[in-house]
Amino acid sequence: MNALLEVRGLNKRYGALVATNDVDLTVCEHETHALIGPNGAGKTTTLAQIAGDTRPDSGEVIFAGRNITSEPADRRAHIGIARSYQIAQLLEEMSVHDNVVLAVQACSRWARCPYRRMEDIEELQTEAALLLERVALSHSATTAAGVLSHGERRKLELAMALAPRPRLLLLDEPLAGMGIEEARATVALLGQLRSECAILLVEHDVAAVFALASRVSVLVNGRVVACGTPEEIRRDANVRHAYLGAAATVTSCSN
Repeated sequence: MNALLEVRGLNKRYGALVATNDVDLTVCEHETHALIGPNGAGKTTTLAQIAGDTRPDSGEVIFAGRNITSEPADRRAHIGIARSYQIAQLLEEMSVHDNVVLAVQACSRWARCPYRRMEDIEELQTEAALLLERVALSHSATTAAGVLSHGERRKLELAMALAPRPRLLLLDEPLAGMGIEEARATVALLGQLRSECAILLVEHDVAAVFALASRVSVLVNGRVVACGTPEEIRRDANVRHAYLGAAATVTSCSN
């Protein structure tokens, strides 16, 4: 498969704290690639540097053959990179539907049309409704985003991240706070997205990671210590010692 994202020698330090240490990472077209590791390993910082929210001290980020290391987050969004966050970034006072409408509008031909009301633009309303249906939130369309449960907030943010139809989707703990059935449905949805975009996924649910990912990279103390298929990572003694522990015995799941 062709490489869509290449991260080369990415370094980020905050004083004495090493957040990422010479990180190399490749995500191919239509691949689901998981980034796992213990708390504080540098996973979220890695996503932030790829998305453009954090500037690396050194290293390169190459997307679709183009060096985007110095480009801002909004420019990266326009060329096909979308991101979700550990803490959902929502407009709390607005309805669930209107949050998605704004996300759709931002990447549409209506983005620079301040004289038309969102509710009067049928294509925005239709696309938002379809996205909410896709993440199983249609029943909460008129609910204020601020009163959603944590799991519902994760689903809303996923709908918003899908609005620009990205080539690369960066997901930071998308299953956090979800119940068993919600998580199962979200895993199924993420599996379906393989035909549409590549995914770089940070997630602590190792069983879900092994079910979704075609490749897994393990980050410990800011450095990638292993990269391989879920089965290779499960068998890696160094990974089990550094991170997986009892989780290494998780029953193999098909991809």
